[in-house]
Order: sequence, then structure tokens, then C-alpha cells
Amino acid sequence: MDARIPTHPTLDRKAVGAVVLGNALEFYDFTVYAFFAKAIGEAFFPASDASHSLLASLALFGVGYVMRPIGGALIGALADRAGRKPAMLVTIALMALGMLMLAACPGYAQIGGWAQAIVIAGRLIQGLALGGEVGPSTAYLLEAAPARHRGFVTSWQIASQGCAALFAGLLATALALTVGDAAMAQWGWRAMFLVGLAVVPVGLVIRSHLPETGGVAEDPQAASSTAAVIRRLLGEHGRLLGLTFLVIAASTVSNAVGTNMPVYAGATLGLSETAATAVPIALGLASVAFPLLGGYLADRFGRRPVMIWPRALILLLAVPAFAWLLRDPNALAVYAVTFLLSALSSINAAAIIVGIPESLPRAVRSSGLAIVYALAVSIFGGSTNYVINWLISATGDRMAPAYYLAAFSLVGTAAAWLLPETRGRDLEAGEGSRG
Repeated sequence: MDARIPTHPTLDRKAVGAVVLGNALEFYDFTVYAFFAKAIGEAFFPASDASHSLLASLALFGVGYVMRPIGGALIGALADRAGRKPAMLVTIALMALGMLMLAACPGYAQIGGWAQAIVIAGRLIQGLALGGEVGPSTAYLLEAAPARHRGFVTSWQIASQGCAALFAGLLATALALTVGDAAMAQWGWRAMFLVGLAVVPVGLVIRSHLPETGGVAEDPQAASSTAAVIRRLLGEHGRLLGLTFLVIAASTVSNAVGTNMPVYAGATLGLSETAATAVPIALGLASVAFPLLGGYLADRFGRRPVMIWPRALILLLAVPAFAWLLRDPNALAVYAVTFLLSALSSINAAAIIVGIPESLPRAVRSSGLAIVYALAVSIFGGSTNYVINWLISATGDRMAPAYYLAAFSLVGTAAAWLLPETRGRDLEAGEGSRG
């Protein structure tokens, strides 16, 4: 090992918080946008038919997914060339710029089509940043954590998503109760985005003082260009990337089925709007605690078992769970199924987020995770909710989400079975080596 590579930089709670802030902001933004999609559509895409404004708003949200793979390739490779810290500073700055462009942009009534151009540009910038965030920040946590606790430390990357989504949901509810629905539609949604932006300066300051863990200055094997990083990644680790894509795709579909549960509860099961809107609380609670349990279990028993068994349990339980909901469609049953599936998926995701980058050498670790994660999330995160609702409509089979989830869980379980075990691996060694 090169003596210039810092093995365990100081990583206190404040530093961990700054590293996972980018992922937390992503899910905060996702939750806020979902809550206020109707108001955002009316502000920037007014139409005589309210459903047209809503569809335009949802399309605007989806625009950011287009840029994620590009951000994964460019910023992930930057982290492998120049270091994790510069890449993390770039992503959080771009994320803040994108959120500010949406929150502060005047509406269509004030500046016409320019408003639409500005918010579209903002979503593209944000998509670029989000695509590049997960690779550098996860690689940093992994490389900075003590070897025995890599799983638990890195699992905060997943737990932060649940914390942010739960916080956004509670804050939006509290603000709506305080100022009323009319004010929330006019300006309250902008205030919600500005709350997220308020923590960015703190994250920037702390990230700028973090010690470096990767890049050409620390690793003489690091490639000198983005193209060289990607060529090496695809040329030497193609099989691993393919299996990784399938594992992350299964996890992404699980998350999307969970976020669709309020729609399923209301539109398919016929629950009241009050009961349906409380479903995200069950989702958020499971997404906060269980990733940390997954990280602990991955440190104790290994990455592969924690990737395989929770996903296999989802495969076995998906169909019976949804059949139970259809037989007895009540709020408690929906909350229980949502919590169970989200808990298992969160445990699984924690093992994925540590096991995948551990499988890659330092010189392509950030770009490898960033690219496959961005591709899987772009394809399946952006399409799953549409596909399962279309399947219900086209076939009339209200079990469609269960079948879709089970199919992807089967693929994810098989792919995880073929991945290497990485607990205890020397992070300075290449694929297939153990410390």
C-alpha cells in the first residue's frame, strides 16, 4: 500500500453528517416535490385543465432523471481522478443551485415561458448533481470508516434518506396546519425548498475541511482523465457492474413500490385520503432505523448474506402480503405491509451500498458505484410507479405490484448470490482480493 494514502481519516458525527447531506437533500427534495407537485404545476405550467398542469409538473420532476447517468459518469470519474472531496463539493453546490432556481424562480404569470426554461434548467442541474453524489460520498464513508465498522458507517448513507423524507413529511404537515392550504399553494412550497437550502452552507464548510481519501494525489494508480477511468472500469469490471446493476434495480423497484403505496391504498384499495396520506410515515420510520440494522448485520455476518436473505424474503412475501391487503383492505394492514417491505428493503440496501464499492479498486470505486446506481435509479426509479399503475389499469389485476416486485426480487436475489463477499477486504486491493 502506498504510504501516502490515508487509511482512516478522522470521521466524527459532524463529518458523517456532512458526507451524507447530499443524499439526504435528494430525498428531502423528492418528498417536498411529491407533496406539492400540483402547486408547482400551477405556478409554472398553468392550464385550463388542472390535470394538465399536474402532468407537466410530474414531467418536470422526471427531467432530472435524464441527467443522472451523465452526472454519475462525469462526477464519479472526477472523484476517482481528483479526489472525493472536490467531487462532493461540486455535487452539493450544483444541488443547491438547482433547488434555488426552482424555489426562487418567478411563476409563469410573471415572466411567461422564461419561468419554464429556468425551472427545467434547474432540474437538469440537480439531476446532474444527484447522479454524481452517491459515488464520491459513499466511497468516502467506506474509505474513512474503521474496517470493522464499514457497514454501519456507510449505512448512514441509506438511513439519511429515510430521515430526510420523514422530516420533510412532518415539516410539510406542520406548515400546512399553521398557514393553511391556500398559503401552501402560493408560497409555502417555496419555503419548504428554502429550508433544505439553509443547511447547504454548513455542509459546504464541513465538507471543505474533510481530509482526502482518494484521487491521483493520494493514489498513483488513479487515471488522469475521465475517459481513462471509464475505459478501465468497463474493461476490467464489466461482469461485476452487470450484477451490481441488477441488484440495485431490484432495490430501486422495492423503494418505488413503497412510495406508490399511498396511491395504491387510495385508488386501488379505496381507503380514505387521510388514511392514504399517512402511509409515508410507516415508510419513513422503517427507512430510518433498518438501514443501520442492515449495516450492523453486514459487519457481523458479511455483505452477501444481508444482500441475499432480505431480498429473498421480499420475493416470498410480496404476493401473500398484497393478497392479504386485497382480502382485508384496511389502514392498519397497509401500514404493516408498507413497513415490513420497507424494513427488509432497507436492510438489503445497506449491504448493497457497502458491498458494491468494496468490490472495486480505489481508482474506479466512485465512478463504478455512481454510474450503475444512476442508471438503475434513472430507469426503474422513474418508471416503476407508472408501470405498476398501468398494469393494474390494463389487466384489471390489482396484484400487479406484487408480481412486479417479486419478479425483480428474484433477479436481485440471483445477482446477489453471484457477487463476491467483501467483508474484511483490503480496500487498496483490486477486485477478487481479500485482506
